[in-house]
Amino acid sequence: MTQTEARFNRAFAPLETAIGNGRIPGGVLGFVDADGNRAARAMGHAQTVPHTRPMAEDTWFDLASLTKVLFTTERILSLADAGKIDLDAPLTSVLPDFRHYNLDNWERKITFRQCLGHQTPFPGVFPLYTYGRDPDLLRTFLLQHEFQAGPAVYSDINFILLGLALERIEGHWIREMDPGTGFAWSADPASSAATEDCYWRHRVLAGEVHDDNCSALQGAGHAGLFGTIAAVLDFAATKLDRAGPDALIRTPLSGRRTHGWERPYEGWSGGEHCSPATIGHTGFTGTGLWIDFDRGHAWTLLTNRVHPTRHFDSGIIALRRAVGDLINAG
Repeated sequence: MTQTEARFNRAFAPLETAIGNGRIPGGVLGFVDADGNRAARAMGHAQTVPHTRPMAEDTWFDLASLTKVLFTTERILSLADAGKIDLDAPLTSVLPDFRHYNLDNWERKITFRQCLGHQTPFPGVFPLYTYGRDPDLLRTFLLQHEFQAGPAVYSDINFILLGLALERIEGHWIREMDPGTGFAWSADPASSAATEDCYWRHRVLAGEVHDDNCSALQGAGHAGLFGTIAAVLDFAATKLDRAGPDALIRTPLSGRRTHGWERPYEGWSGGEHCSPATIGHTGFTGTGLWIDFDRGHAWTLLTNRVHPTRHFDSGIIALRRAVGDLINAG
């Protein structure tokens, strides 16, 4: 047994236990290193309600907030590198109508870099979908809504706004943009891990976005991307090859964040044993990706922990940390 195989086997054990205990229906664990060694394994069920389907290595997942780093951050940083946007310019340089009825408000001073690092006063949660289902009207409503400023927290609004900026620059909606090799904005339900039995859409979701706001907007910068374990590992491998020490995705913006990504802090999702040169991100549906540049490897854990409901203690936080600790132990 190789060192990679041994590392992977011990890291798979917590996922196996979580599935065996009924905490999550199923999942796929993947690992890749800078030498091209890979491993992936699936277990459990892609769906249990109203019928049962097995999980497979080629199952498509609703990647949820991994959209922020796999798509939106990549597009924004690419545009900045090309000189098409200034990260320290306000969003109004692309979205001039953002809160344009009050030219002196704080929202109009928010920059691209602040949104990437979640360093804005936007609230952590905003149920935009409860205001209607017209995607054009919801975009207009969001751009004119008067938010109450609060402490800087992780907020989807940051990346919804970055997504709106991308739409203005590209001239079409996000769901019409090429999401990159191996990714898509929806997936075949028969090949997808099911998410929630949705109260307001009145069906079990599979192959369509779980995030409520993204669904109402019919595509957004904070969620909506679908992919397989192979696609996520492909992405991680390119970062291990190309993301040098000066890359912005590795450049800290705060004690917990870089441009788009999280960095290690006490209690974070990647566990206690990763190197300081690690970045990671998670998704609400039960997904996650972590890239350790010092050790030259990455791992991704994709689960459907919200199936058939989010209102259940799946233990996903402890599971992610346990997997990360075992990946990096020894």
